[in-house]
Amino acid sequence: MKLFSNHLYIVSTPIGNLDDITLRALEVLKKSDIILCEDTRRSLKLLGYYKIKKKLLSYHKFNEKKQISNIIEYFKEGKILSLISDAGTPLLSDPGKLLVNECVKKEIQVIPIPGVSSITAAMSISGFSDKFLFYGFLPKTENELIKTLTPLSHNNFTQIFFAPSKKINFYIKFFKKFYSGRKLVIAKEITKLHEAFIRKDIDELQPFKSPIKGELTLVISEDNKKINNFNEEKIVNKVKKYLKKYSLKDTVELILETEQINKKKIYDLCLRIKNEKDL
Repeated sequence: MKLFSNHLYIVSTPIGNLDDITLRALEVLKKSDIILCEDTRRSLKLLGYYKIKKKLLSYHKFNEKKQISNIIEYFKEGKILSLISDAGTPLLSDPGKLLVNECVKKEIQVIPIPGVSSITAAMSISGFSDKFLFYGFLPKTENELIKTLTPLSHNNFTQIFFAPSKKINFYIKFFKKFYSGRKLVIAKEITKLHEAFIRKDIDELQPFKSPIKGELTLVISEDNKKINNFNEEKIVNKVKKYLKKYSLKDTVELILETEQINKKKIYDLCLRIKNEKDL
């Protein structure tokens, strides 16, 4: 496999079990002149396991803006660079976006080297709808959390969040308020020694009496109650009534005031009825 100097390689690494890495990822790391990483100590553990000795450059959220000019200089010198995060697929709730955008601006190719992600790993064992939204780390304060969950909870898709284990009881209180009727999978320490998957109905979920340790990926199911309660006949009658007096846009808004249904689904239904009416 040939690597190119005017390319930035985004390399996915294990989220726990060090054997969870692709052959291609190992080859890219072995051929890189410089490896950008969040924590050099954690990266050395992985690289040492595979006997890879390369120059490491610390690149994290506190210095990413400052480091960009230095990194661009390495590209000009013809160096081969790859970027890894502490675990998993880089840029998913990890630093790197500023660098990727700078590379795009300077026409430096950005190449993904796919691999492990706690997002898809947790999603794959959830049993929930595979139409999902990934948010990332939940806000830490009550006000910000309410602002975030208010619109999200009206969405019927499966939703995935990251959360520090020490705040799980804080989040449970709000999940019960905003996601009543849904299910939750708490994926703890995925691929590690103390890996565990806790499955609960959110309405039955109780605060943990003893602290949970480890990194958590939280998967909330789609809202089956809202999906199953979609009464098309009732909605159609309303739409026909409203379209006699109001525009398509106003009709959609009026329906959404009383029906907790996906906006696009309502819009498509209203448009269909309007077109039939105009024929």
